[in-house]
Amino acid sequence: MKKIRWGILSTGKIARSFTEDIKHVPDAEVVAVGSRNQETADVFGEKYKIPNRHSSYQDLANDPNVDVIYIATPHVFHAENSILCMNAKKAVLCEKAFCIHAGEAEKMIHTSRKNNVFLMEALTTRHFPVIHQVLDWIADGLIGDVRIVQADRCIRGDFSIEDRALNPELGGGSLLDLGIYVIGFSSMIFGVPPNKATGFGFIGDYGSDEQGASILEYDNGALAVLTFALRTVTVNNAYIYGTEGYIKIPDLFAVPNKATLHVDGQKIIDFEEPILGNGLHYQVKEVHHCLREGLLESPRMRLDESFQIMETMDTIRASWYLKYPNDSSRIL
Repeated sequence: MKKIRWGILSTGKIARSFTEDIKHVPDAEVVAVGSRNQETADVFGEKYKIPNRHSSYQDLANDPNVDVIYIATPHVFHAENSILCMNAKKAVLCEKAFCIHAGEAEKMIHTSRKNNVFLMEALTTRHFPVIHQVLDWIADGLIGDVRIVQADRCIRGDFSIEDRALNPELGGGSLLDLGIYVIGFSSMIFGVPPNKATGFGFIGDYGSDEQGASILEYDNGALAVLTFALRTVTVNNAYIYGTEGYIKIPDLFAVPNKATLHVDGQKIIDFEEPILGNGLHYQVKEVHHCLREGLLESPRMRLDESFQIMETMDTIRASWYLKYPNDSSRIL
């Protein structure tokens, strides 16, 4: 089978984790890396034995040896970088959060469809085997109708203003960095955008949201109760409660490998599957499947859903009066 050739755009922490995990996909090959200067491209390329090392993102986008590019820059650059690559006719896997607001998401999706190139948001938890099992249990009606989703994605980090995580100029904050996980999870379980979205957020000294909580309301009163934080650690479990039972996924938003199905108060099934590395290779396999099938988007992570998730996050932060410094200026 012909290998699919990857380019890595940016050389930060998540780019390193992704490049390390892609080795678990036999038909994947990292052939190029792009950075903002030659030195960092060379250091990254040397470490991972990548032959083509570019000193600009434009040069990476124009590399004829590359089939698909992984966007690993901070949130505020996702739209700009993705559009650059798609205009060069490259398929794109863009790290979550998709971008910083729905206006940018709309531009990204338009560019994908205009150029007939693949685009997917890298919401990695969606592609784990345990999640596929959970969705099968729900589809088979084993817990009845889903009524409540509870999920939290919270860590405690000692961040400075220079760190991307809390730097508002880079789209830092708990909503875009971690809230995307739980909001995306709720979107996946219910399959539709919420009818109402509200929440609370704490804006810290750096001007970004350090933690937040949101309640989403769906048809027939179904609810999602979600929390996310960058300075408060929690157990990071997820629960899906139905009319006849519930599902527990422990430590869902790290590297989830287990789920438990409970029906009528009794534990019925334990599902467990070991995970290689950080589990980032599962989304690579999904990209490969879509490219080989000639698809322009993933049925597991639809572009319209990525847009709807951004709309939901826009609504949530509006109630906090949280505005990113470049909200309007970065609409391309």
